[in-house]
Amino acid sequence: MVIVTSPSATEAEIRAVVECVERAGGEAFVSRGVRQVVIGLLGDVERFAGLNLGRMPGVNRVMRITSSYKLVSREHHPERTVVEVAGVPIGAGTVTVIAGPCAVESPEQTLDAAKLAIRSGATLLRGGAFKPRTSPYAFQGLGLRGLQILAEVRAETGLPVVTEVISADDVDMVAEHADMLQVGARNMQNFALLQAVGRSGKPVLLKRGMNATIEEWLLAAEYIAQRGNLDIVLCERGIRTFERATRNTLDVSAVPVVQYLSHLPVIIDPSHSGGRRELVLPLSRAGVVAGADGIIIDVHPDPATALCDGPQALIAEDIDEMARSMAELAAFMGRTLLRHPIVRVVGGDRRIV
Repeated sequence: MVIVTSPSATEAEIRAVVECVERAGGEAFVSRGVRQVVIGLLGDVERFAGLNLGRMPGVNRVMRITSSYKLVSREHHPERTVVEVAGVPIGAGTVTVIAGPCAVESPEQTLDAAKLAIRSGATLLRGGAFKPRTSPYAFQGLGLRGLQILAEVRAETGLPVVTEVISADDVDMVAEHADMLQVGARNMQNFALLQAVGRSGKPVLLKRGMNATIEEWLLAAEYIAQRGNLDIVLCERGIRTFERATRNTLDVSAVPVVQYLSHLPVIIDPSHSGGRRELVLPLSRAGVVAGADGIIIDVHPDPATALCDGPQALIAEDIDEMARSMAELAAFMGRTLLRHPIVRVVGGDRRIV
């Protein structure tokens, strides 16, 4: 059972609902999004029915939800959610590009990658300071120094930062430097981490695990929502199949399926799914046409020297084509491609000024 509050509900009214539920022996989880507050109830549903919660001040409606992921389900929220990251919207009506280096390597490399990201049409900067790698001998990221570099590049370019957190113990530190916290595919069912980012107050980008079903993915999002955070963006980044021609198999069908089941925005990761530079643009096109709310891509000023995932990073000539394709496809789909404010058209060319 969930309670949807009215837009004008006060903190005192929300607290009164929570206390009423707790007096009846239940638990109430308050989840806050940009535009609404939802209270999830755990306990005896029949007993809750006798509390007349629907008539309490500040309550818009009380609903029984049949799906196991109650807060992220579309049953109680038929309109699709738009998540804002430092003023940048992700959701219905727009196509949002997130771009940057897979790993932060140096201030110069990160700034150069951010400029390429802007050329690609990006309004958010991705970059890994902590890198969970399959091999313990692979580059693990710069850690705190990487976060500081991302913050410096944000100050230089104005691009809000999306970066991965891999441990519940690091959530506060990463949240100090980032505008959006990413939970990677390998941590999709790290439940302590999901709960910690849910309490952080920051928007969360949740990648689908490479072996996860759609239901498991949505239940992972429910862990975040249950701890008070509805500002969740889901990312389809490819699943593990028998096919070896690509790094993973991008499940394009997951986009409309999830949009049918959940109100959360869905983006795709064509870089990590395809694993090769020449596949990123075709997969990006496929995802946007399937209805994805955005893409997250790798760019690098010199992929041959990249410390992480160089073969999938776009270079300058790819990036201009990506910008054109996203603009054309957004218009074709009746959506708006967001533009970074420091990109201007000069003499017919898009330039960073």
